[in-house]
Amino acid sequence: MKIVKAAAVQISPVLYSREGTVEKVVRKILELGQRGVEFATFPETIVPYYPYFSAVQTGVQLLYGNEHLRLLDQAVTVPSAATDAIGEAARKAGMVVSIGVNERDGGTLYNTQLLFDADGTLIQRRRKITPTHFERMIWGQGDGSGLRAVDSKVGRIGQLACFEHNNPLARYALMADGEQIHSAMYPGSAFGEGFAQRMEINIRQHAQESGAFVVNATAWLDADQQAQIMKDTGCAIGPISGGCFTAIVAPDGMLLSEPLRTGEGEVIADLDFTLIDRRKMLMDPVGHYNRPELLSLLIDRTPTAHIHERVAHPKSTIQQAEGDLGVMDD
Repeated sequence: MKIVKAAAVQISPVLYSREGTVEKVVRKILELGQRGVEFATFPETIVPYYPYFSAVQTGVQLLYGNEHLRLLDQAVTVPSAATDAIGEAARKAGMVVSIGVNERDGGTLYNTQLLFDADGTLIQRRRKITPTHFERMIWGQGDGSGLRAVDSKVGRIGQLACFEHNNPLARYALMADGEQIHSAMYPGSAFGEGFAQRMEINIRQHAQESGAFVVNATAWLDADQQAQIMKDTGCAIGPISGGCFTAIVAPDGMLLSEPLRTGEGEVIADLDFTLIDRRKMLMDPVGHYNRPELLSLLIDRTPTAHIHERVAHPKSTIQQAEGDLGVMDD
């Protein structure tokens, strides 16, 4: 059985700057690689930053203001120089990296999770299937193609963002696909202490249900960044405070070390895969503890497409036979 050194990273964005945030993320990846970390999770849409403005502005303000436009301008296309830089850092560090970005595809933004293997290859790009409440003003909907675990150098990894952890069928799709490490990410510095408490419930419950490790990351806004967002949006400090719970959870739902609730930093722990087997010996929800003849999940993993091209229909069998034999006139 192998042991993987993992890190859950709590980091601040370089507010309003894609390039600045990517450079900061790259430095952190290389630093963690020097410390022997083999897998790291970064926060939800950390590149360029989470759209805090969407939680505190009205629809009219979003439509006619500048914040949404600024995020659209600084968002990440895939592939691009930004994704190349993160992939190259992962390669240099020999590290598997899961990171959240605001992805731009045409005129639409998506809450996207990227997974880079230790050789720098992008092995998964998945979009949050349903943005939560006010986020629907900012992000489009993802599809089911990303509701799967993928093989990497460190093991089989599944990813979900924020309130997707309240969707039991989405979580079960990853369980059934054999995830060993679950990468969870939330915005951080948002919605107060109650949000952090509910996040803890989410990730610890998923760990004990799935029998997988959960590596969870949240972002951090410093005082200057909070002041800037308050100035730009007119919001109070409450909605952009608290809500941090960067942690690593064992397959039995227990925390492997003290979670990080304030400031920048990381939680690092060894993931001993023996603990996965020990948990599943007791309760395997997709094995001996499952009753598929009573309960099962139907999932459509077909990637969505905006254009479907009509192809020429072949002649029917009768038409073809008539063509071959010739048609007799009366």
